[in-house]
Amino acid sequence: MMKRLLTGAHGFVGQHVQAAVSCTPLPPEVDLRDRQTLAAAVARIRPEAVIHLAAQSFVPASFENPRETFDINLMGTLNLLEALQAADFQGRMLFVGSGDIYGQVPEVELPVREEHPLHPRNPYAVSKIAAEALCYQWSQTSGFEIIMVRPFNHIGPGQSARFAIADFAKQVMEIRLNRRAPVLHVGDIDVTRDFTDVRDVVHAYTLLLDQGQNGGVYNICSGQEYRIRRLLEQLIALAGIDAKIEQDPARLRPAEQRRMVASFDRLQRDTGWRPTISMEQSLQDLLNDWEKQLQ
Repeated sequence: MMKRLLTGAHGFVGQHVQAAVSCTPLPPEVDLRDRQTLAAAVARIRPEAVIHLAAQSFVPASFENPRETFDINLMGTLNLLEALQAADFQGRMLFVGSGDIYGQVPEVELPVREEHPLHPRNPYAVSKIAAEALCYQWSQTSGFEIIMVRPFNHIGPGQSARFAIADFAKQVMEIRLNRRAPVLHVGDIDVTRDFTDVRDVVHAYTLLLDQGQNGGVYNICSGQEYRIRRLLEQLIALAGIDAKIEQDPARLRPAEQRRMVASFDRLQRDTGWRPTISMEQSLQDLLNDWEKQLQ
């Protein structure tokens, strides 16, 4: 069985990767910023493939501390590449970037394809562009292959309530369990986003690790444009509750991007992947997960 090293194993997506495929997690005490400890861990594990998920991925935190975001996302990636090279790694690595790197996309240019110019609007996105460029360079000049992915919004059980749909699911379940008044507090819900179930995202990762082109970049998305308000209404209906929706000024952020949808044509061409989990199933599983956590 191939030994796959997984960084970021204890995050939302990392837990789903571990559930789907056999992996050796990078030990939680190993910090990507610590070159020596990281190199020793990689030398000990001697992986045959790598899925590099670990990142500082919360956009507001990247504004608060951009240097830390760069230290983890860019320098941490460089430290990992150097550690792999020192361990004579000759397999394939999957670098997980972000669809956020495209920045603001004019509606006439939707759906977003991989050739679209990159216009980062936060330090997190800048760090991911820099790390992706670094990985491309290494894919061409090192002794191992690297595939880069740009996932768009994903949802599913285990997601933190820091993210909108997971937060809505938590609020809905709290109302259903009589833990709060039947009022949902929301930000701007009249925007659209491209959501994919996290388990479909993980399936794309595993396919690309085997079948992606070295130095290739792939969007991972559903190709579907979902209105946030509609998803909230679906959660309410699935939970069988009545609730008032109230906009909370504290939750409002300037949403420069009113609509977003991307294309997964390249991913499908090279691997045959397409999303298989319905939005209704994703939302129901999210509700069930919050019910377990809240009881």
